[in-house]
Amino acid sequence: MPTTEPTGPPLVAVVGPTGSGKSSIGIDLARRFDGEIINADSMQFYRGMDIGTAKVTLEERLGVPHHLLDTLDVRDEASVAAYQEQARAAVDDIRGRGRMPILVGGSGLYLRAALDVLEFPGTDAAIRTRLEDELARAGADPLRERLADVDPVSAGRDLDPRRLIRALEVHEVTGRPFSSFMPQRRYHQPALQIGLQVDRALLRERLATRVHTMVDNGLLDEVATLDSQGLRTGRTASRALGYAQFLRVLDGEWTADEAASDTIDATRRFARRQLTWFRADPRITWLDWEDPLLATRAADHIRHTLGLS
Repeated sequence: MPTTEPTGPPLVAVVGPTGSGKSSIGIDLARRFDGEIINADSMQFYRGMDIGTAKVTLEERLGVPHHLLDTLDVRDEASVAAYQEQARAAVDDIRGRGRMPILVGGSGLYLRAALDVLEFPGTDAAIRTRLEDELARAGADPLRERLADVDPVSAGRDLDPRRLIRALEVHEVTGRPFSSFMPQRRYHQPALQIGLQVDRALLRERLATRVHTMVDNGLLDEVATLDSQGLRTGRTASRALGYAQFLRVLDGEWTADEAASDTIDATRRFARRQLTWFRADPRITWLDWEDPLLATRAADHIRHTLGLS
């Protein structure tokens, strides 16, 4: 059951791996249903990260309003908790004006934060610093033993040091095990998800072509510009696909061809992880990304499922 009753048109989400055509279908559906797009790609939050994230241009948006694009500086760290608040506020605003909110993106945890019942425990810098000092002084084993006593579920996941510290911090801050905050597949408000089903071999080819096109369109110059704005100091943006690789070109470590090749490999691995994530959600209705009637079938599915005329 949803936790709150929505007002206005229902929430629709278009999901799938990078390069599958989500943006185009989202815009088409928004035009058919008088909707507005809410971005759910964590790297498209960043101003200036346009070429390397395949961010839709103003012209490509075809007049459809887009929300939560270009909200962060490259030095800022992205926050799932902050996104949850912003995305849900955007949903309420769009619905309140009688329009359909449409989430579009491939960042799985951000989508879950907007769609599902998902709590974010607080933080305490002093506790985290103390735990980090303990880790540096005594190693991870004593911390793992402590976690096993208070949260055996999390301890059984063999967490890396960063997540180990976070799990202990959460328990100290909230008195609850970190594992109790794991996402549930339960919508915060009624929603409908459409996934783009891809041919993996064709997607691999498309991703390679996409990266080469980004390079031809000036990705290295974009990275150089963002480097002058503090890209390297951004904990999130500096790790973005393509940007991390082309910073090494600026440093003289790699050629542009080497950076492109590594970006292609990393993007393909990322797409596989996305597919694994989304395939685990039984609520998603999958439609063939190559179907020439994809947008029509998606619209028909929305109408049928939601009882729209």
